[in-house]
Amino acid sequence: MIALVGCGTVGGGTALLLTRDIEHIKAKTGLNIGLKYVVDINFENAKALGIPPTLYETDYQKVIDDPEVTIVIELVGGLTFARDVVTKALNAKKNVVTANKALLANYGESLFRLARENNVCIGFEASCAGGIPIVNAITTGMAVNKIDAIYGIVNGTCNYILTQMIDKGQSYKNALKGAQKAGLAEADPTLDVNGMDSAHKISILSSLCFGYNCELDHVSASGIENIDIYDVMLGKEMDYTIKLLAIGEAHGSKLSLRVHPAFISNTHPLARISGPFNGVSLYGHAVGHTMYYGRGAGALPTASAIGADIISVANGTQKINFDNYKFWPDLTEKPTYMEPSEIASKFYLRLNVEDHVGVTATVTRILAANDISISAISQKEPKPEEPANKRIPLVILLHKTTKGKLDTAITSLQKESKISKNIIVIPVIDEKAENIR
Repeated sequence: MIALVGCGTVGGGTALLLTRDIEHIKAKTGLNIGLKYVVDINFENAKALGIPPTLYETDYQKVIDDPEVTIVIELVGGLTFARDVVTKALNAKKNVVTANKALLANYGESLFRLARENNVCIGFEASCAGGIPIVNAITTGMAVNKIDAIYGIVNGTCNYILTQMIDKGQSYKNALKGAQKAGLAEADPTLDVNGMDSAHKISILSSLCFGYNCELDHVSASGIENIDIYDVMLGKEMDYTIKLLAIGEAHGSKLSLRVHPAFISNTHPLARISGPFNGVSLYGHAVGHTMYYGRGAGALPTASAIGADIISVANGTQKINFDNYKFWPDLTEKPTYMEPSEIASKFYLRLNVEDHVGVTATVTRILAANDISISAISQKEPKPEEPANKRIPLVILLHKTTKGKLDTAITSLQKESKISKNIIVIPVIDEKAENIR
């Protein structure tokens, strides 16, 4: 029997699947599973969905004490109470299914260890990309592959906002308001737009991809809050689309984990991921490039992934994988990380400069002094809100260079009186070459 803790948006969708569709699930899987408890302190959402009141329970300890409950679904979110729910369930020798990426990114190692000590397992398919079965794809579908890289659009809120900016020319502020009105962004969207939600996810996924215990503290993260529609439109002119990318890459014996806005070519498959959808590209040594696409959030899409975990736990496959695979965070070492300054990329720069003879020469001289090569350079018309006599935009595309070299060059550029200190820097990410070997 199953106990569901937390009946908000995703919890409600999960309860609906486990009541309305339970006969379909049983007929398809042959499993005799059922929902026994819906635990919460407020059942308005459950009532609105038609979840039977006979399932309502406010006392979580009753779940812990019930020997019929073998699976606890944790959907309360956050860290403190959620950690308590999961810990108590594991200590009571109950399997856990969760969509809580923050919990696993922060405490995954200790929770996996606790599950192992109690001879139970944890399912977490819904934690990283909503309804996309990306965890199963990595752990089972690509089990024979050495994974070289993972590139993901894993936050639907940010992708929706950026799509509105790209397709409709909206400012970040107006696109965010639209996302909130559409129910795709929280009243406080900080964790989404600052990149931390994506950082949680790439930490978890990278651990599975590379077979290390990848720590959240080593994911460098920046968000979309400061993206200017002017740069979005300039990128569009150059056949680039801006996305918030979560990236994990193996560089020999080192890993780099990062989240940041980036321009990608319109020919890259990820450029076509629009609105609230998610997309994940994986590069394996045997299979080459594979890509996974679908709804990254929402009540029923996320409940679909939770349901898949329930079935996997109930039929024993999750426990077999949990017992036999060697890449879970409690069984692996911490990796060696590449310093952010060592990571090489192409870059887009926008400098606001005085329209004087020699300014461009100064810029190119400073870049050359730092061993940075220019791919293209152009002077643009001033932004519409700028007076005609103000500084003008100078847009530069750089060949691949390290962030360390670029940071040094930018420090020098900011010392020049004819160049504004606010220099826009956006990485330009090429599609990774397949390395089938």
